[in-house]
Amino acid sequence: METHRLILFVSLFLVLFLLWDAWQRDYGLKPVAETTTIQSTAEVKKQDIPDAPQDVAAATGTVSDAPLEIKNVFQKAQQIQVVTDVLEIEIDTRGGDIRRAKLVKYPVDNKTPDDHYVLMNDGMPNIFIAQTGIISSEEAPDHHAVFSTKQTEYQLQGDELKVHLYWQGKTGVQVTKTYTFKRNSYLINIDYQIKSPTEWKGRLYSQFQRLIGEDNSSYFIYTYTGGVISSKDKPYKKISFDDMASENLKQTIEGGWTAMIQHYFLGAWIPQQDVNNYYYTKVLDGPRYIIGVVTPGVAATTSQPAQLSTQLYVGPKIQKTLENIAPHLELTIDFGWLTILAKPLFWLLNFIESIVKNWGWSIIILTLIIKLAFYKLSETSYRSMANMKRLQPRLMALKERYGDDKQKLHQAMMDIYKKEKINPLGGCLPILVQIPVFIALYWVLLESVELRQADFILWLTDLSAKDPYFVLPVIMGISMLIQQKLNPAPMEPIQQKVMMALPFIFTIFFAFFPSGLVLYWVVNNVLSIAQQWVINKRITGSA
Repeated sequence: METHRLILFVSLFLVLFLLWDAWQRDYGLKPVAETTTIQSTAEVKKQDIPDAPQDVAAATGTVSDAPLEIKNVFQKAQQIQVVTDVLEIEIDTRGGDIRRAKLVKYPVDNKTPDDHYVLMNDGMPNIFIAQTGIISSEEAPDHHAVFSTKQTEYQLQGDELKVHLYWQGKTGVQVTKTYTFKRNSYLINIDYQIKSPTEWKGRLYSQFQRLIGEDNSSYFIYTYTGGVISSKDKPYKKISFDDMASENLKQTIEGGWTAMIQHYFLGAWIPQQDVNNYYYTKVLDGPRYIIGVVTPGVAATTSQPAQLSTQLYVGPKIQKTLENIAPHLELTIDFGWLTILAKPLFWLLNFIESIVKNWGWSIIILTLIIKLAFYKLSETSYRSMANMKRLQPRLMALKERYGDDKQKLHQAMMDIYKKEKINPLGGCLPILVQIPVFIALYWVLLESVELRQADFILWLTDLSAKDPYFVLPVIMGISMLIQQKLNPAPMEPIQQKVMMALPFIFTIFFAFFPSGLVLYWVVNNVLSIAQQWVINKRITGSA
């Protein structure tokens, strides 16, 4: 009966361990070698084009048979530089691929604001590129075709910028591929116009290629990196790299979208929503993982050009932005199985920040609000523990009287609890109820790009990263020791040792957690200490 606090701490520790274990089991990545010889370009070409759904055969063309190394797997032609107010994009005229994408408003480190975060890149060790092409039994450009361009540098001046690429086949088929960029937008429109001297049919495919090399993320704040598809039945379905390796995805979905996501950022293909689209995955040597979508076919005649279109999102996981782009795209901000709690918490945290203009103070205010919401539950718990502390001398006397006779000791203790109308486990449930809120807030603080590099005060310049000097974890450990002094001590020596060790264990564990989460826990502990001290004073006459 006297072990209720031990149950609480062990339960919380188990929750933290399960979180850590889930990262490693679900999302662990295996680095690949720096250089690996793969097939000839002709073989690569055949493999990295999607299997044609239904009536359309794979595109054909002529490429070199020279062997490639993985570090040079993407042949280059001419580079086109595009600069907007939020993006720096490099397009290669081979395929018209997006080979590189930098996010202007998101530096790698807040100490070097001009060093912009690279989300997409065609070089080792981490490859991530966006490709589009046309599948047709007729002549058509896939992502190996070489386009021409009228200029190689573009910069957004007004509200919109268009980049045109041109391709012409041997039979007279003419294709214009147009990228449209807009001010303050990470959403890119990609349009194909096809003119043909004869009847022509084809489909548009859009895909990501990704190779994961080095993993520089913290061991304790690892989040999902991999593929995702969305449908009406399953708005958010992860297609992990292991899933892709075990089986190729081949699924037709009405509308939907597909994405490659990572911590804070994503690339997403959003095809037309009122038609059936074909979603697929492939794995090439490297391994390079491909996930993409093929849209329904269109036809071009001598008098009527064909139009093929899709949208590409390349940028941060901003909830409001993603909600307005496609149904359920905001679910790429993965709050886990407690999304139902995490979303309101994020909304409230975001609302507070819009007023105080500081994420650290917003976390403190949110903690206070949560503490007020659970005030009565906490009060019940602390009253139970205060009464247990009041009875501690009598319980210790019983232990000395009955010695090793556990049965008589247990019966005598139960008689005292019944006479004093105390439930020895009354302090457990109210605190256990709060654990889901803690977990939900953990995912909010971990997944919200708004908190990335968010400054607080003094040395805390990034609430999404661990405390560089471990000040907050140490304060948290001290606060846990103070809480133990306010609670009744376990009667068993072994339990006493375990309870004394837990604050040190938690301090080490939290040392690697985001400082924003540790800030929440410190403030919560301080408020709990104040509440418990007052209740102890009223019931026992001393703290």
